[in-house]
Amino acid sequence: MHDFCLTIPYGMILMGGGVVGYVKKGSIASLAGGLGTGLLLILAGYLSLKAFERRKNSYLALSIEIVCAAVLTFVMGQRYVQTSKIMPAGIVAGISALMTAFFLYKIATGGNHFPIKSE
Repeated sequence: MHDFCLTIPYGMILMGGGVVGYVKKGSIASLAGGLGTGLLLILAGYLSLKAFERRKNSYLALSIEIVCAAVLTFVMGQRYVQTSKIMPAGIVAGISALMTAFFLYKIATGGNHFPIKSE
């Protein structure tokens, strides 16, 4: 599976979560954090998709993806430990930990792989 296949939906989920946090609790931090990281991840996914279309890997995109996911894992993991609230801290920390592992796997295996052109 290519990184952009999961990165773009992951970014959209974070954006949606930020908006929901703002609407339900009036949390500006939730809105800014969700929209900011979500947009950054969608941009990284888009860069990776465009690189894939040129049959290349975007290590800039992978770097952005892994940093965002790792930071979210750490920050939301700490928040979960402090509050013991599954929603949203535990869920975001868990999803972000899985995404961090996926991005590390993509880096370890050389990025996106391209189908062989048959002639």
